[in-house]
Amino acid sequence: MKSNPIKKKLSRGQPTLGTWLSLGNLHAARVLARSGFDWITLDIEHSPFDWREIASVVASIADADCVPLLRVPDNSHTMIKWALDAGAYGVIVPMIDTVEQAQAAISAAKYPPRGTRSAGGGMHNLNFSCPTEEYYRRANDEVVVILQTESPQGVANAEQIYAVPGCDAVFIGPNDLRFQMRSPTGDFPTAEEHEQMIQRVVEAGRATSTPVGIHVMTPEQANARIAEGMQFIAISSDLGMLANRAAEIVKTLGIQSDDDIARY
Repeated sequence: MKSNPIKKKLSRGQPTLGTWLSLGNLHAARVLARSGFDWITLDIEHSPFDWREIASVVASIADADCVPLLRVPDNSHTMIKWALDAGAYGVIVPMIDTVEQAQAAISAAKYPPRGTRSAGGGMHNLNFSCPTEEYYRRANDEVVVILQTESPQGVANAEQIYAVPGCDAVFIGPNDLRFQMRSPTGDFPTAEEHEQMIQRVVEAGRATSTPVGIHVMTPEQANARIAEGMQFIAISSDLGMLANRAAEIVKTLGIQSDDDIARY
């Protein structure tokens, strides 16, 4: 059975770099899976894909010897089971605010006796290049569970959440965190207040020896977060790369100004 290189890198304290798939296009996924990223996450929380598409994209990433991950829509046993049965090497679970939510997510991703994942299917093992029975024996040790911190409540409970056995890493959702920090009148936090909240997560990760990551838009931002000790860094997305590169070309040609360009 193939081992999960992301799990090994995280446990050794090394940074891992990946990107996001928002378009779900099979051709784009195949290209990006061969571009050198450690992992690629298909975002099924905010993008409309059916499970046939998901399984095909995940398989194409695994066949390129890149690690396929799925960000599930919510913390449900069914969604996590489907994601792993589709052959993902791990799940990113959004909106984890409490220890109980963390325990539920990890349990759904692990076979008994460590969890409550149901045994079945014949696709998960193909992406790990092994027989089904071997997958059942080793999946608990190879599949990663990455919990998202996206609210002040999640930050307040961070150390307790990250200490839950089976939490392989935590991933800050900076946009949702910013929205969740809005005042009762709808005012957004300042950039300084937002960054202070992010740093509280970093500190909780250090205190519990749990790898921390975040989504950034540029290589420069990625390097800065790695310098802070972050290990699980998502850089842009297929949609972002497409839109922003197209915008740069259009700007260079003088067709539009910065004010006219939508950034992703």
